[in-house]
Amino acid sequence: MPGRRVPVNGRHIYVEESGQGQDWVVFEAGAGCGRTFWDPVLPLLAGTARLVAYDRAGRALSGRISGRLGIDDMAADLTAMTEAVVPGEFVLVAHSMGGLVARRAAEHLGPRLRGLLLVDALPETSPVYDTWDQTTKKVDRVLAVMQRLSQFAPLAWLFSGNLRRAFSADTYKTILAEDLTPAGTAQTRKEMRAVAAAIPRFRTQPPQPPKCPTIVLSAAHAARGRERQHAAIREHQRRYAAGLPDGRHEDVASGHLIPAEQPHLVADRTRRLLGRGA
Repeated sequence: MPGRRVPVNGRHIYVEESGQGQDWVVFEAGAGCGRTFWDPVLPLLAGTARLVAYDRAGRALSGRISGRLGIDDMAADLTAMTEAVVPGEFVLVAHSMGGLVARRAAEHLGPRLRGLLLVDALPETSPVYDTWDQTTKKVDRVLAVMQRLSQFAPLAWLFSGNLRRAFSADTYKTILAEDLTPAGTAQTRKEMRAVAAAIPRFRTQPPQPPKCPTIVLSAAHAARGRERQHAAIREHQRRYAAGLPDGRHEDVASGHLIPAEQPHLVADRTRRLLGRGA
């Protein structure tokens, strides 16, 4: 679908708008992903609301940027983008790392934020973050190898089997061309480092709890050998939801890529936050 580049904070981000109706929904992807991550969900909501999906600065069609953006910078871009594109209230749907961005942005969105759907987003209280610096270094070494290999399309195809199986052929083709490239992988490395840099502050100065209705979805399917760690993550997601003024937690029969594995459920919970579902 056609999109447009929107100026935010001295840079530009690429935004695609679809759907129809008086309500609005904005989507924030996780690390390593852009607007195409929401492809399985968007058609299910096209007749319900106006939908906004975008690529963060430095990713995919937003083009490269110099330097590295922190989580607060990404939140400022999200806020500025919604001010430029969305005329009133909206529901914000965020996955994984996007949950950190969305929660920080929520502090500045005020009454414009009608509802918040956090899709397998990890709260900073989770013990997984206790060793996140070491985890980031290990992941970065893997991504550095992938960055070199991703210039060869057949190799990028080989190491992205999880995405190939999760998304349609058309969406996967776009992800392969935009996100699984040397530039895309380099940006993913920056985003992973941004999370590591943000966690200490999130722990000492956590974002204010969103005042809007909030639904927290947890992936119930753990990778083999990570069942205990996964159980701890789900417990902290549950505690986060319980501590909100209007929060609700729900386990989902899915792995981490809930929007791809359970798009109908994500669409249904979005409708609930819009006040258009049971």
